[in-house]
Amino acid sequence: MYKIILPIVLIIATVTPGCSYFSKDREDSSKNWTVERLYSEAKGAMESGNYSSAKKYFEYLETRYPFGVYGQQSLLDLAYVYYKTQDFDSAVSSCDRFIRLYPQNPHVDYAYYLKGLVNFSRGHGFMERIMPIDLSQRDSTYLRTSFQDFKDLVERFPTSRYTSDTRQRMVYLRNTLGRYEVNVATYYLRRGAYVAAANRARYAVENYPRTPAIPDALVIMAKAYKILEMDDLSRDALRVLKLNYPNHPGIEEVEKTHVN
Repeated sequence: MYKIILPIVLIIATVTPGCSYFSKDREDSSKNWTVERLYSEAKGAMESGNYSSAKKYFEYLETRYPFGVYGQQSLLDLAYVYYKTQDFDSAVSSCDRFIRLYPQNPHVDYAYYLKGLVNFSRGHGFMERIMPIDLSQRDSTYLRTSFQDFKDLVERFPTSRYTSDTRQRMVYLRNTLGRYEVNVATYYLRRGAYVAAANRARYAVENYPRTPAIPDALVIMAKAYKILEMDDLSRDALRVLKLNYPNHPGIEEVEKTHVN
C-alpha cells in the first residue's frame, strides 16, 4: 500500500511547485510585454471569461499607461470586468473616473450606459437571480439611480448606439418605480396609515404618469381621502379614475368604502 502511495505523493510534490513556478514565471515575463501585448492578453482573458487574469492585466495597464489609448480603454474594460464579477462599487467608481478623466473619449457614452446597467443589477441576491421576483417589491434606491444614469446618457448622447436600448430600459424602470410607490401606498392603507397612503399614491400619480400603476394609485387616493373625510379630494380622484379607466374594478371598491 505504501509503495503505491509514495510515488503519487512524490508526483504531487513535484508538480505543485512546478505550477507555481510557471504561473510566477508568466507573471514576471508580462512585465516585459509591450503595451499592445498586455492589452491583447487582457482582452483575450476578458472575452474568455477569465476575469481574474483580465482584472490583473487591466489594472496593471491602467496604472502603467494611464493617459494612453490602451490605458484609457483598459479603465473602461476594467469597469466591465468589475461589473461581471459583481464588484459593483468598483465598477461604478471606474465609470465615474473614466467620465471625469476622459470626457472627450469617443466611448464615454458607454461609461454612462455601463453605470446604468451596474446600478440596475446592484442588490440582486442569489435567490433573486434564480427565481422570478417583482423588482417593485424591493428597495428602489438603485433603480432610481439607474434611471438617472440612463437619463444622463440620453440627454448627453441622443445619437449614441446605446440610446435605443436605454430608452426601453427607462420605460421599464418608470413602470417599476411607479408600481413600487403603489405597493408602499397599499401597505400604508392596510395598516390604517391613511394620510401616508394618500400621499404616497399621489406621489406616484404626479411622478410616474402614464404608467400601469396609475389606476391603482387613484383607487388608493380615493379610498384614503374618503376614510379621512376629505370628500372633495376623494371625489376628484374617483372622477379621474372613472374618466380614464371606466372599467376599473377599483371604482366599485371606492364607492363601497365606508367611513367609520
